[in-house]
Amino acid sequence: MERIIITGGERLKGRVGISGSKNAALPIMAATLLTNGVTTLSNIPRLKDVTTMARVLRTLGAKVEFRERELKIDTTNVDRFLAPYNLVKTMRASFLVFGPLLAKLGRARVSLPGGCAIGSRPVDLHLRGFKELGAEVSMGGGYTQVKRDGLIGAEIYLDFPSVGATENLMMAATLAKGKTTIENAAKEPEIVDLANFLNKMGARIKGAGTDTIRTIGVKELKGTDYSIISDRIEAGTYIIASAITKGDIILEGAKIDHLESLVTKLHEAGVEIKDEEGAIKVKARRRIKAVDVKTMPYPGFPTDMQAQFMALMSITPGMSMITETVFENRFMHVSELLRMGADIKIEGSRAVIKGIRSLSGAPVMATDLRASAALILAGLVAEGKTEISRIYHLDRGYERIVEKLSNLGAKIERVTV
Repeated sequence: MERIIITGGERLKGRVGISGSKNAALPIMAATLLTNGVTTLSNIPRLKDVTTMARVLRTLGAKVEFRERELKIDTTNVDRFLAPYNLVKTMRASFLVFGPLLAKLGRARVSLPGGCAIGSRPVDLHLRGFKELGAEVSMGGGYTQVKRDGLIGAEIYLDFPSVGATENLMMAATLAKGKTTIENAAKEPEIVDLANFLNKMGARIKGAGTDTIRTIGVKELKGTDYSIISDRIEAGTYIIASAITKGDIILEGAKIDHLESLVTKLHEAGVEIKDEEGAIKVKARRRIKAVDVKTMPYPGFPTDMQAQFMALMSITPGMSMITETVFENRFMHVSELLRMGADIKIEGSRAVIKGIRSLSGAPVMATDLRASAALILAGLVAEGKTEISRIYHLDRGYERIVEKLSNLGAKIERVTV
């Protein structure tokens, strides 16, 4: 069993490279199923979720080859439509092969998805959208199946701006006959990146990044070369790492325009953040103050940064409140921060935090991907040693985090016990 051990108290300094976006890479990998050819993706992060998606594609008949920061995917011989339980159960993003398979092969059978246990994330918006496009949907034995001989463009309204549903339906619409409009679509940068990739393959998509996405179906898409955007959540985590340690860090490759809500809140707290020609510079030498945040769909404050922000607020003087509106079970990290001495009270969907002078190192357990990052951040400033178990979550979303933090001056190591 592996654990991360941190000795807190070091001020982080230096430069850190931000990896390619996991949440952009996974749907783009799925989108290659829409073609009959070879696609080369660059700036690919080496993460467990990326490896899992590669296994899903191979199961469907694709050839997938890793080359340093590149991924070569040949979908010429894709002829299978079953995404099995043993893969899909470990990563919710596996469900994103549904739209491409339906559009390309006319049918798909995919196990209901798994992933982090941060709350209910039903796939009904995906399935309702497929029905609007003319597909027949059935469920049984833990699998969902859709089939249709040719999709027809439709007007689709999403009750919630779901990222996954927007991606799945946008991909399916690329090969549907006629025009598809998705209203109340998700606006995340990863949606825009997927649309840009699809358009480079020959799709006709407009409006990505707004709440209305229009797609005119084409007969076929072709393989291409494409570079993935940088990971805004990884960047946000290192921004807070600098803030919480009163550090001085330059994040290379990070895009500040993808982080406006986080940057605005950190500016309000007194953290100095500057855009420097393709990089972000973060300083937090002065005393920062407590601020409230409320998670919202993009461009609101990201739920994927809530746990990390809570770690920062736990040692920030004053009272702050974090309201979680996206996932109903995303305060599981609170009990672990309490073990480190934090003063946090849960009131329904709100966490009320009284900042204390310092945290104390303690044995803690990671409950999900972003909670893992939050515990690392807390450990960076805690007095004494912090030992984090169940760190396998980290491998799903943070590339070489121990190495990167160590290069910035943190006393952190990954050990096998």
